[in-house]
Amino acid sequence: MYALVDCNNFYASCERVFNPNLQKKPVAILSNNDGCVISMSDEAKKLQLPFGAPIFKWESFCKANNISVLSSNYPLYGDMSARVMNILAQFSPDIEVYSIDEAFLQFKGFDNYNFTDYGTQIRNRILQWTGIPTSVGFAPTKALSKVANKIARKFPKETGGVYVIDSEEKRIKALKWIPLENVWGIGRRLNKRLLEKGCKTAFDFIQLSDAWILKNFSITEWRLKKELEGIPKIALENISKSKKAIATTRSFEYTFSDIENIKERISTFASRCAEKLRKQHSSCHMLIVLLSSDRHKKDTEQHRASRTVVFPYPTDSTLAISKAAVNTVSTMFKKGVKYKRAGVIVTGLVPTDNHQLDLFVHENPKHKPLMSAIDTINRRFKSDKIKLGNQDLTRTWKMRQERLSPKYTTNIKDIISVK
Repeated sequence: MYALVDCNNFYASCERVFNPNLQKKPVAILSNNDGCVISMSDEAKKLQLPFGAPIFKWESFCKANNISVLSSNYPLYGDMSARVMNILAQFSPDIEVYSIDEAFLQFKGFDNYNFTDYGTQIRNRILQWTGIPTSVGFAPTKALSKVANKIARKFPKETGGVYVIDSEEKRIKALKWIPLENVWGIGRRLNKRLLEKGCKTAFDFIQLSDAWILKNFSITEWRLKKELEGIPKIALENISKSKKAIATTRSFEYTFSDIENIKERISTFASRCAEKLRKQHSSCHMLIVLLSSDRHKKDTEQHRASRTVVFPYPTDSTLAISKAAVNTVSTMFKKGVKYKRAGVIVTGLVPTDNHQLDLFVHENPKHKPLMSAIDTINRRFKSDKIKLGNQDLTRTWKMRQERLSPKYTTNIKDIISVK
């Protein structure tokens, strides 16, 4: 059996743990730079505040409906997520952390267990130790456990937050209930194509023949079909500590229409990517630079562009990556456009100590010891004491977070005082 454990309205729930005044009240959490709504409580959803709503357009709506609007407190959410995942690891050694607020568990040798009771134990322990409410869905496959979790979340009074698909009758009933667009692995385009075939629910989908699925789609959709039929085809993934790509993308605190400010930001983003590369002992073959104007300001000139740079050899050097990124963004910049967002992505990653060398071109050998010395000093002093000359030496990246709650669990100054 598999289980999917999902934290209910995770960001809002984290805020409520340390601020009980938010309990049973509408809460909305904003994205970087207090831009759009990315999470909300059930009470806010009932008021029909849309996901992705730009807060500057919905500010009056939130005030009129007494919705508490907060900035994203990522250090708090990350710490609370780690606590939840550590608790889940106590219930099964086979765990796949799927996202910040959900994880799959596999249960081998649990044949005589009552999974409803076991799921209740999981929920109670997480709630008691962290204050985070969860929903738990059990089923013979990962895809079905996702369906079971949605049922547990949708009908908390009837299920107690735990639902087990352990019979053919429950499986068929669940598949007839869930719309195809809500099935794990069914995206918009796939849903549109299947709707043309008459598939409205997950049950309609599994009525299609294997041959037709393989002819018109791919092995991925065939595996999903088998999973919904109760046949395991998607195993738990072993999450690698090394990422396949590293990105630093940010919205600027203000719009920039001059190239110098944009170059400085791009250099800073590239430097951050290079640091992350060295931290996981990787080097990159390719660099992607992104630049875009403020899409919400329709009355201003819009421009969005991206460029890819291929290095002649894999590198983790801040000097090489920053130079390439700054040169690239200079070719993308358009005069008169007010830019709001930029980013740097490094990809084509290979291990730094094990990659194909080139006979004719190679990196400056002085870069390796220099980067090592810079990283050592910055780690020692817990900040970016050493920067490149084209970075602003007095400027630190600071998102607009005008509604930020305290970092209750990650900053000693913000620990709650009990009187």
